[in-house]
Amino acid sequence: MTVTPRRRLRRAAWLGAVCALAVTGAGLTGCSSEDPDAGTNGVGKLSAQKIQAKTRAAAEAAGAVRLHGTVAAGGSTYTLDMRLKSDGGTGSVAAEGATFGLLRVGDQLFLKADAGFWSHDGGDAAAAEKLADKYVKVPEGDPAYQKFSGFTDKDVLLDGLLTLHGKVETDGRHERAGVRTVRITGDKGSGGSLDVSLEGTPYPLRLTRAGSAGTLSFSDWNKDFPLTEPAKDDTLDYGKQLPTS
Repeated sequence: MTVTPRRRLRRAAWLGAVCALAVTGAGLTGCSSEDPDAGTNGVGKLSAQKIQAKTRAAAEAAGAVRLHGTVAAGGSTYTLDMRLKSDGGTGSVAAEGATFGLLRVGDQLFLKADAGFWSHDGGDAAAAEKLADKYVKVPEGDPAYQKFSGFTDKDVLLDGLLTLHGKVETDGRHERAGVRTVRITGDKGSGGSLDVSLEGTPYPLRLTRAGSAGTLSFSDWNKDFPLTEPAKDDTLDYGKQLPTS
């Protein structure tokens, strides 16, 4: 009466060992019917080029996003924490030991910083105190407008960032903040890498830029946020050009 159960136990143990070998690379198949794409959005089955096209389309169609991390450009490294949507953005930027806030509503760009920022490199201390912690309107013709408005422009920023260089290939399944992802790379990573969500909409979740030019995380896709011009009492219009410092 005990022979059959024992044989079943031995057979189960033997099958378990065989399947363990398959998992570690013995090349055996058929031990599991589990689909690695079960419950995902299916982009993991696509080619790297199609994954890239889908994630770019998803990012472009999203109403809002938050991005934070570092970007190296023009000889400087910027640490960003920005929330963006089609008509503007808000957040903070840090570079070369200085931190300042940016707010753009439509075409109106404001910069907010402490007195130390405005008096950097020997600027006028009295003027710096007046500008400190105020939303200073940046004239559209000022070099600072062209330099910083891009950090508040969702379409421009994402279009420039979500680019992989070289041959684009898939690089396995990963996980970001508890979300399953598929990774695509350019030139096996030297051209950058991008983790794309396998859950829900295939949004980009993490970007490592080519040439060690920074790493950015993306979150809060399609989560709206308030974007309004600051109160007049908190705003200063410096005129045609900001202090050169």
